[in-house]
Amino acid sequence: MRLSGYRGRLREVLEEIGAEEGDELEVVTPDGQTFVGYLISRPEYADEDVLTIKLRNGYNVGIAFTEGTRVRRVAAGRPPAFTRGEIPPQNPSLPKVALVGTGGTIASRVDYRTGAVRPAMTTEDLISVVREVLEIARIDAEVLLSVYSENMTPKEWELIAERVDRKIREGYEGVVIAHGTDTMHYTAAALSFALQRPPVPVVLVGAQRSSDRPSSDAATNLIGALTVAARAPFAEVCVAMHHWHSDDVIAVHRGTRVVKLHTSSRDAFRSVNAGPIALVREGSVEVLAEGLNPRGSGDYRYESGFDGRAYLLKFWPGMGPSILEHLASEGVRGFVIEGTGLGHVASSWIPVIRRLVGDGVFVGMCSQCRFGRVNMNVYDNGRDLLAAGVTPLDDMLPEVALVKLMWALKRSSDLGEIRRLMLTRIAGEIGDRSEPVRLAP
Repeated sequence: MRLSGYRGRLREVLEEIGAEEGDELEVVTPDGQTFVGYLISRPEYADEDVLTIKLRNGYNVGIAFTEGTRVRRVAAGRPPAFTRGEIPPQNPSLPKVALVGTGGTIASRVDYRTGAVRPAMTTEDLISVVREVLEIARIDAEVLLSVYSENMTPKEWELIAERVDRKIREGYEGVVIAHGTDTMHYTAAALSFALQRPPVPVVLVGAQRSSDRPSSDAATNLIGALTVAARAPFAEVCVAMHHWHSDDVIAVHRGTRVVKLHTSSRDAFRSVNAGPIALVREGSVEVLAEGLNPRGSGDYRYESGFDGRAYLLKFWPGMGPSILEHLASEGVRGFVIEGTGLGHVASSWIPVIRRLVGDGVFVGMCSQCRFGRVNMNVYDNGRDLLAAGVTPLDDMLPEVALVKLMWALKRSSDLGEIRRLMLTRIAGEIGDRSEPVRLAP
């Protein structure tokens, strides 16, 4: 739509000078500041007296249109658009890697209707922009999904797992999944249980900043992920993202040990109760962990399927147990509770938990502390919770425990079997011991 988002007096001025989206404008503010850039659609939720242009350096700027602001049309232009370059022939001697797109910032560009980023680029677009990846592997790219990661559900996890399993059986030497960062650690956990001991690396990768921003981390993260998929000696479900703010090192995290700990930093992903399993530096994979599943493993098992009737609850002081009874009445079959410290909730919860467990509902306990493990034998409250039927989940991350519970519920309705599955180490989600951690930088 012409001059999308503009209205009122500002729209009248733009129409008077014959401006269209993509035209180059000169804007002079009442205090004498001059801005030159290309007119783009105004975000529909912004103040109507704001003119939005894209500067020549690539950044967008909003300029208050007040009394005395002068706007001049400098030159005609075209609305902003992405044009994919031609993909050159690939080297047949390189490892064959599948790149599966599911959406997220790594495959997003600015939406000039809202000013936000939205899924827009395909994986082929990424390859055409990041030409370096063609020196790493022969890449077959496809778009499986194009969704924000907060819209992922267990059904999407199953769809992704099915596609990765197909790629493994078709003989690909690695699989990379482009994914939104906000829930990437949940998907990584789901794939860890669905694709047990895979013969090739399965690498999830995202970006904190969209690929059309000068500070984007999309290219370096993608290069790192493809390097792992093509060259790593191990075959794990893992996440590859920036190790720090600089672009020289990519950290590789085990899929059941990683969480997103920062909203916007490029090194937002960290391994908890463990270190990264590897680093990617100057095109090489430096393995840090021992006991990793080797590439070419012959005991691969495809065990997909998740039951969404599981719930993750974070306990807080004064929180009553009635929420447990309500959710159980709505059909929830299992709970993961983020308890305090070593794994505690208020004593008032104990009778309710005892009744639910007696009815066959699973209740597992994690700690809301990010580091360490639960130990419910230290205090009376913990021992009473154990007697009521709570299952302590060791040092399992709460998000991972939730995903694993969904996986376990799909496989059994028997409480004893669900407990056995939850306490069986499948993909590194339960550690052997807890090391001291320095929390301060």
